[in-house]
Amino acid sequence: MKKGNQTDFWSGVMFTAIGVLFLVVAYGVKFGDTVLLPGYSMGTPARMGPAFFPFWLGLILAVLGVAIVINALRSKEAKPLEKFHWGPILWVLGAVVAFGLLMKPIGMPLAGLVLVIVSSLGGENFRWKPTIFLAIGLVVFATGVFVYGLKLPIPLCPDISNLQDMRACRV
Repeated sequence: MKKGNQTDFWSGVMFTAIGVLFLVVAYGVKFGDTVLLPGYSMGTPARMGPAFFPFWLGLILAVLGVAIVINALRSKEAKPLEKFHWGPILWVLGAVVAFGLLMKPIGMPLAGLVLVIVSSLGGENFRWKPTIFLAIGLVVFATGVFVYGLKLPIPLCPDISNLQDMRACRV
């Protein structure tokens, strides 16, 4: 592609691909009577199934991606594609994986601190003080919303039997 905004074009392609992936995983793939990839139950807006949110999120993301691709192709500005920066993507993905692996053994608050700090390392303007304040604020907010507000069974303390007996670790 020589004309148009290449950066927006490839961003749109990436959004579309991720959106379609969400759609496929949520809804499944059927070819006639053969199920190639089983999907999840969709449910209804009143009683949402496990596929409901990923399906609609994927649909919105795919439509947004197609709109970005069309807009990039119609653009009069010829903007070449720069070098792809893998470092920030790997820092953020690594932080999310670390959060998932650490949540049960060390609890959500500590895993949340790790998530925010490690993902912030991917930015080019990383500074410790604002990152620590952001991490603490997000952990307090997430704990209030998900543990105390929604009453989700998310571990607050490390998986040590003496700590689990403390009232602060149980909601």
